Amino acid sequence: MSVAFRRESDDEHKEPRFELPLPPGPNLVTARGRLLIEAKVAELEAAIAAAEGEAVEPLRREHRYWVTRMTTAEIAPPPAEGEAGIGSRVCIRLAGRERTIDIVGADEADPATDRIGFAAPLANALLGAIAGEHLDFNGKPEAIEVIAVSPIPEEHS
Repeated sequence: MSVAFRRESDDEHKEPRFELPLPPGPNLVTARGRLLIEAKVAELEAAIAAAEGEAVEPLRREHRYWVTRMTTAEIAPPPAEGEAGIGSRVCIRLAGRERTIDIVGADEADPATDRIGFAAPLANALLGAIAGEHLDFNGKPEAIEVIAVSPIPEEHS
């Protein structure tokens, strides 16, 4: 019998749902990042308990992602005094404009609030930099001037 005439359920014709992709490399986080991941896992567990029917599976999928991120999270060691690293607040001048950014783990990155994941090109260029240094960026020599480097204040980390 032709497959066109045999239809047992709609589920067999759906596209497979793959797991959410994990960022490559180590899962380095700040202490704040670790707390945010734990809060997300708790939030999803509550949502799964309250959900019914087809709404449960997408929540479980997202929960698996965050549980994996929680179990693989490593709090990044603090950078050397005055050196930019994960957990640093860096004031820079780029294209004539001053900007202050926090270098954080991938899951707590929020470019809209100047929290940039350590693997992002700008953060990557800043890793290991010290105040007064000029760095190449985006194919331009000495495009970034590092003005100041300090730890992210506790209320923000």
